[in-house]
Amino acid sequence: MTGQRSDARRNYAHILTVAEAEVAARGAQASLERIARTAGVGSATVRRHFPTRKALLEAVFRERIHVLCEHAETLCGEKDTYSALVRWLHELLAYSLAARGLADTISYQPLQDEDLEHSCATDLKDAGDRLLRRAIADNAVQAGVSIEDLLTLVVGIALATENYTAPARQAERAFRLAVMGLHANGHRAVSD
Repeated sequence: MTGQRSDARRNYAHILTVAEAEVAARGAQASLERIARTAGVGSATVRRHFPTRKALLEAVFRERIHVLCEHAETLCGEKDTYSALVRWLHELLAYSLAARGLADTISYQPLQDEDLEHSCATDLKDAGDRLLRRAIADNAVQAGVSIEDLLTLVVGIALATENYTAPARQAERAFRLAVMGLHANGHRAVSD
């Protein structure tokens, strides 16, 4: 039985490594069958470890999301709450552009759906919400803005620009235009 657990752990790690490469190459639509073939296992083995595409994508991006959430916690200590929030959103956008499929993963479930505890979207929502609440309390961001609004904005920019020749440049422009309207006074520039 211990040998089976060890084999299962090795299979999981190997499938996840193959899946990371496949998702990096093809995004959220990476083929589960191709992952199984490349990993040298049957599709049933892949589905046993990752019963849905969303489960696979969540596993692929878990570490990136963890880093983003930790950074949000660090930024909660910043005095300029507006800049801290914008920096975190900008970092999320950069991750979403660099990691094909991350924006799709976040948008796979409605952000208000709390059924999946510790999902990528839920973890990001919780981390970003702390930054947003601080900025609203400081009157740096207009009341009524929700973290769901901001995550939808970032995911939308990432998805809308991912096929441009220079997606980062186009996404940066869209992000700056959007964030200028976020400030409570409606005119504060984005600071890096």
